[in-house]
Amino acid sequence: MVTDPQTACFEAGIKFGTLYHQFAGTPVSPESARSLEQAMAEAIENQPYCESVSVDILDDELEAELADSTADYTELTGRFMEVEMQIEYEGVTVRTKMEMEDGYPLMKLVSVE
Repeated sequence: MVTDPQTACFEAGIKFGTLYHQFAGTPVSPESARSLEQAMAEAIENQPYCESVSVDILDDELEAELADSTADYTELTGRFMEVEMQIEYEGVTVRTKMEMEDGYPLMKLVSVE
């Protein structure tokens, strides 16, 4: 039998998969970063059991990528963002985050309460 904490963790994974794979490759520039952060958070918050989502597009990383480029934008990848989510399912709260580790965007459980 699947427990409520396991289901809550599964729900968190679904939300991360949706967020990352829906928005990876989206054109992003310093001018569009804030509106893209908001759109991503609001889209994921529509899903069941999602209490909050925080998306932070990393300005320094984005500007460094564009410094030697002739383009005014690049495509969104995990290295340009940090994400935190809170999922609530049947009295269980799951906190998660995504951040770069060894050059790869990792999605992690922070706590299950």
